[in-house]
Amino acid sequence: MSLANRALAAKKLLASTGWTKPDAKTYPTSGDWAEQHLRPLADALGERVRFGARVTGVSRAGRDRIVDADRVIQPFTVHVTHADGREERLFARAVIDSFGTWAIPSPAIASGLPALGEKAAADRITYRVPNLTDPAARYTGKRTAVIGSGASAFTALASLADLAKTEDGAGTHATWILRRVISGSTFGCGSADQLPARGALGLAAKAAVGEGHADAVTGFRTEAIEREGDRLVLMAEDGRRLDPVDEVVVLTGLRPDLTFLGELRLGLDERLHAPTELAPLIDPNQHSCGTVYPHGVKELSHPEQSIYLVGMKSYGRAPTFLALTGYEQVRSAAAAIAGDHEAAERVELVLPETGVCGGAGLFDQPQSDENTDGDCCAPAPALIPLETTAPAPSCCS
Repeated sequence: MSLANRALAAKKLLASTGWTKPDAKTYPTSGDWAEQHLRPLADALGERVRFGARVTGVSRAGRDRIVDADRVIQPFTVHVTHADGREERLFARAVIDSFGTWAIPSPAIASGLPALGEKAAADRITYRVPNLTDPAARYTGKRTAVIGSGASAFTALASLADLAKTEDGAGTHATWILRRVISGSTFGCGSADQLPARGALGLAAKAAVGEGHADAVTGFRTEAIEREGDRLVLMAEDGRRLDPVDEVVVLTGLRPDLTFLGELRLGLDERLHAPTELAPLIDPNQHSCGTVYPHGVKELSHPEQSIYLVGMKSYGRAPTFLALTGYEQVRSAAAAIAGDHEAAERVELVLPETGVCGGAGLFDQPQSDENTDGDCCAPAPALIPLETTAPAPSCCS
C-alpha cells in the first residue's frame, strides 16, 4: 500500500504542519513508514505521544477480571513503564490496542514450540526479513536457510538473490524450506494480484529458484537444529538432514502479546487468538478468496466493553492481514467511541482480491495436477520453468 493512502484524519492533521505527502506510486518499507508518516504524525500530536514507554498492564480501575460490581462504569487504568524505570498510570474510557504481533515471531518447528537446538543456535537465527544492506556481510557469500512460504519469505529469497548477483555476492545462496509441496498457488497470483507489488514478490521468489539462487526443499517439517562446527544443520520429522548452512531465517508467522491484557475479559478464538466474531472470516484452515470482508466494531467487540484489538493484532495468528483493513478497523472503533454508531457500523472500504488461499492448516494435504480446486489464484506468468504442479484457474479476477 502506498504512503499516500492514509487515514483522512491523519492527513488533515499533517497537512496543517506543512507535511510533504510522499509519492503515491511508491511502496514504503517499515523505515519509510516510520520516518515519512509516523514520526511527523507523532510530532504533530506533541505531548500526547509518549516515547520510550511500554504498556505493562490494562485493567478496570479497582476491578480485576473477577469483579462484576460497577465494572462497566469504571475507567480503564493503563500501566506504563518508561525507559528510565519511571511508572505511570493513565485513565481512559476506552482502549484501542494496535500493538501488532511483530514482537513475538513463531518458531521454526511446525508444532509452534521451538525446535530442538533452536534456542541454542539463536546467534545464527533471525526471525525478521534480513536487512541486506546493514550488515550485508552476515549473509554475503553465505548459505542461508529461509523457512516460510508467505510474502516475508518471498522478500527474503528475492533479496538474497539480488545480493548473489552483486560483485561481492558470489557464493550467496538460499535453501528455501517449505512445509507444503510446491503447487500452482505457491507463488501467489502474480500479475493477477490486485496488489501489484505483492504479486511481483511472488514472481521474484519464483525467479530466485528458477535462476538457481535458491533451492526449494518441500514437505520439510523442521524438528531440530544442530551445530556442525560453525554451521547449522536442519533435521526434519521424517529424519531428513539438510546440508549445513551458515544462517537461518525463520519467517513462519507471528502471534499477539496478550500478557498485559490478562485482567480484561476478552472474547478470543481458542485457535487464532482473534476476536470470536472475526476468527471464522480469517481462519487459515478454511480461508479462501473473498471470505474476508471489510469489518469494524461488530466483529471486534469483546465481553469487556470499549476495548478493541485492531490491526495485525486483531488477526491473532492468522497471516493474511492487510494494512487497509486496519485503517477501516480503527475508523470504526473511533466512531463507536465517539458515539457515532451509524458510522461505526458503516463499511467504508473495498478490499482488493488478495490471492491468498488456504493457510497453514492445509500444509499436510498434497496438491496435484488433478486436485487444484482449493486454489484461487490466477496463473502467474512463467518467468522461469519450475517443476511444479499446474496452476489453478483464477477465482480472483
